[in-house]
Amino acid sequence: MKSFLIIIVFLLSLFSGSVFAKTVEVEMLNRSGKNIMVFSKRIVNINSGDNIFWKATDKGHNVEFVTVPDGVKGFKSKLGKDANYTFSKPGVYLYQCTPHKMMGMIGIVVVDNNYNNLDLVKKTKMIGKSKKILKQITKELK
Repeated sequence: MKSFLIIIVFLLSLFSGSVFAKTVEVEMLNRSGKNIMVFSKRIVNINSGDNIFWKATDKGHNVEFVTVPDGVKGFKSKLGKDANYTFSKPGVYLYQCTPHKMMGMIGIVVVDNNYNNLDLVKKTKMIGKSKKILKQITKELK
């Protein structure tokens, strides 16, 4: 009986990450209040194994990683389509809507409350309104 319980506990521990993983929805919007061309959440804090679902509420938007932790491959979704990404590496991820980056359509994901690459994110060269918004967002972190 004891061996059986040990096996059950072991098996549950193997699958516990996927059982408790969460999905956060972020909408891609043309307008939110007085702001135009925005993601519904500028900052999302999640854990490794969690997923973000970017909903193409308004068409003409996408998600493209700009600055990510070392070892993370680039990610760029199709224009006007919903997108999903499961985050497995801790750190700060800066992303943008490619056609609206000049208008400040950017966001940040923080995985496992890890800010090791935050300085690199702060130094990312952004254009247009995204320069100002990146400064605002990074001040809100921590």
